[in-house]
Amino acid sequence: MNNILITGRPGIGKTTLVKKLCEIFKEFNPAGFYTSEIIEEGVRTGFELISLYGDTTVLSHVNLKTKYVVGKYKVDIKGFENLLDNIFSREKKTGLYIIDEIGKMECKSKKFSKLIIELLDSDKPVVASVAEKGIGLINDIKKRSDIKLFEITPNNSELLLKELTMEIRDLLLE
Repeated sequence: MNNILITGRPGIGKTTLVKKLCEIFKEFNPAGFYTSEIIEEGVRTGFELISLYGDTTVLSHVNLKTKYVVGKYKVDIKGFENLLDNIFSREKKTGLYIIDEIGKMECKSKKFSKLIIELLDSDKPVVASVAEKGIGLINDIKKRSDIKLFEITPNNSELLLKELTMEIRDLLLE
C-alpha cells in the first residue's frame, strides 16, 4: 500500500485535511496542488487550484468560455494542464505527492487522468482526496489494490489527521 485516498461528501473537510498534511510533511518537499473556492458576493462561483509551490490558476468558473462543463461550472482544461506541467516538470526532489482532488472537473483532463495513474504506479507515496461519487477513473482508482481508502466524516477529522500522519510517516520512512 503506497497510496492513500481520502474521500467524503462535498464540504466535509477533505481540502482542510489535505492542507494540514502538506504542512506536516513539508520537509519531504511534497509536490501537488489543493483547491480553493472562489467566492464572489457571498456565492461560490468557481474553484482555484494552488500548487504547493504557490502558483495559482482558475480551474473552473461560472463565467468561463469553454466547452468543458461540470454542473454550473465551466472548466479551464488548458490552464489546469499548464499548472500540472509547471508542478510536475520540477518536482524531481519530492518524496511525496499530494493531490486535492481527483474529481469530475479534474478528470475532464486526459493529461491529469494519465498523470494520476503514473503517480499511483510510482514508488513515491501519493496522498489524494477523491470524490465520494464518480464513475470511470474515480471509481477505478478506488478499486486499486495499492491504495488505502479513508473516509472523513463530521466526527472523525481530528482522529483521521492523526491516523493519516502515522500512515504517511510509515510510508515515507520505509
